[in-house]
Amino acid sequence: MTIPQTKVATATSVAIRALSYFFLRWALAPPFPALIFALFAVYLPSFVSGYLHEPKQELVDQVDVTVTDIPIEVEVPENGRRNRGTEKLVAEQVAVEETLTIEDRPLNPLKTLLSGAPNPRSLLLSATTLLINAICVGMVADRLFTERYHTGDDLSFARLGFVSEHEAKLLIREPDQSKMPVTVEVHIKDPVAPFDNPLWQSAGGIKFTTNETDYTAVVPIPLRNSKMRTYQWRTSNNHTGEFTTPPPVGHAEEATTGPFTFLSTSCIVSRLPYSPFDHPLAIPGFRYLAKVLPTLNAQFMLFLGDFIYADVPRYWGSSKSDYRQKYRQVYASPDWPSVGQNLSWIHTLDDHEIANDWSANSTGVYKAAFDPFEHYQAAANPPPARRAGGIAARKSATYYSFTQGPASFFLLDTRTFRSDNHLPDTAEKQKTMLGPEQLEDFLAWLKKPEPKGVKWKIVASSVPFTKNWPVNTQDTWGGFLTERRKVLEAMWDVSRRGVGVVVLSGDRHEFAATKFPPPVPVLVEGEGEGEVHVEGRAWPEEATVWEFSASPLSQFYSPVGTYRERDGEDVMVKYIHKGNSKFGAITIENLEGGDQSSLKYRLFVDGEEVWNTVLLSPKGDQAPARGSFWSKLIGA
Repeated sequence: MTIPQTKVATATSVAIRALSYFFLRWALAPPFPALIFALFAVYLPSFVSGYLHEPKQELVDQVDVTVTDIPIEVEVPENGRRNRGTEKLVAEQVAVEETLTIEDRPLNPLKTLLSGAPNPRSLLLSATTLLINAICVGMVADRLFTERYHTGDDLSFARLGFVSEHEAKLLIREPDQSKMPVTVEVHIKDPVAPFDNPLWQSAGGIKFTTNETDYTAVVPIPLRNSKMRTYQWRTSNNHTGEFTTPPPVGHAEEATTGPFTFLSTSCIVSRLPYSPFDHPLAIPGFRYLAKVLPTLNAQFMLFLGDFIYADVPRYWGSSKSDYRQKYRQVYASPDWPSVGQNLSWIHTLDDHEIANDWSANSTGVYKAAFDPFEHYQAAANPPPARRAGGIAARKSATYYSFTQGPASFFLLDTRTFRSDNHLPDTAEKQKTMLGPEQLEDFLAWLKKPEPKGVKWKIVASSVPFTKNWPVNTQDTWGGFLTERRKVLEAMWDVSRRGVGVVVLSGDRHEFAATKFPPPVPVLVEGEGEGEVHVEGRAWPEEATVWEFSASPLSQFYSPVGTYRERDGEDVMVKYIHKGNSKFGAITIENLEGGDQSSLKYRLFVDGEEVWNTVLLSPKGDQAPARGSFWSKLIGA
């Protein structure tokens, strides 16, 4: 019979192994390490006590039963009188013999190794199964604590920020003041004689850095060549890389560089899935991205938030230095240079740069959290979005807009200005995702006419635009449907100018392609004879807005699908939930004649292309065919 200590050891062992596997291979859930350590504290004494007191032998009770047939004679009465004759019958005699013996218990090595229970008959098996559990706990501790000691205080690096036709931003971190000043030089990679200067030219530099910006500074590199060129850059503190300037506004490609392509994704955490052989700051998703980058010829990465996880696998602290350390750890990853030296990164803010599901505006820890975002990300971003009439948005704006090649971009800030997630979404409450000022700027950008050749407006939202994710919907645009409707109507209006609208988002660690078709107008009979009018606004079907939501770049994914189409408003096109690394590559090409443009979206999961689709920009306002349904609706 198994003693209670062994039963406790078995139960805690199974729990330790299951939780360790989930934590290390699936999701770095913050509560798990403490629970695993507590279980191991119970398991260890139970295991030792079980090994010492669990009997090595067992009492075997063997019972032998012997049945013997015995013939007997009985008298049988006849006609009411005793018959002197006899009748033979057979009776069974049962003999039971019980033998008690003491025998060695079965060894059961497989059961011991799988259960983690002590085996009193084998010290080797017991030590091995104990070691397995100790290794599980050790790996959890390694993942939890080791990266904490890689503070990155002495980190020196340089990365590309926003690159326009006329300027490139280079973010430099250099804490070693003995290397000051840091100078930057650039030259054209493949100069064309006699027009291009092949020599390295000074592009500026920094005289010193201070702790005020965590020893970071941005060097703007002026670009004097009017055509697309690939430049190489180098710094005096031994950092190098290259970048390609974008095509002129309104153009989608040039013969030397190919179509206009950029990338989109979100969500980074190090060392998941866990490998004990990885560097403590390793980021597996960067390796998948680096694998395909050479084939994509991308202009930039549009990174939609959760560049750090301040609260995963543990919230170590709420000070400015705690948040700064998280950014340094990503940039100190040995996998960063392969995706950051030659690729421009543009960033939006999301919740895990602050705290999970953040909706408290700029209160609490926001100031401490925003400090490193401002220095490491925002400083190298495009210029802040500008209001209608050319008035600059206020200095604290955290949303941006720019135009490159065939597309215009607006990067939303969905965290700083939003209402509390749990407020009811009613017109009376005026619940807002963007805040009144950002919403005004965003609507003005949607209404703004674009230069000739710009056929797409790209909206970057850190949280999904669709309401089809029922889990935690209130943290997405699904919890702000009143404001979303206003935004959607403005987006549908854009199509009248021959410009398509595409929303790019992340956050959910899954992929979904969703389209938002305009409502079908209804012809309603009026009071007068033969009079009809349109109920609702009339948008053509080509005004459909699309969303591609792709994440994570390197994080856990949901093993069970969580996306559900609710109605005909948000229409599912494609859904994929599996994959620890997902990103999209968006390629835009203007079609011959210049009236329309194609947008191709390619989804990469764990370094492989798994799905793609092609959209065409709307044709814009054109006279409908005489007598057509649409001509009646819009009064043509």
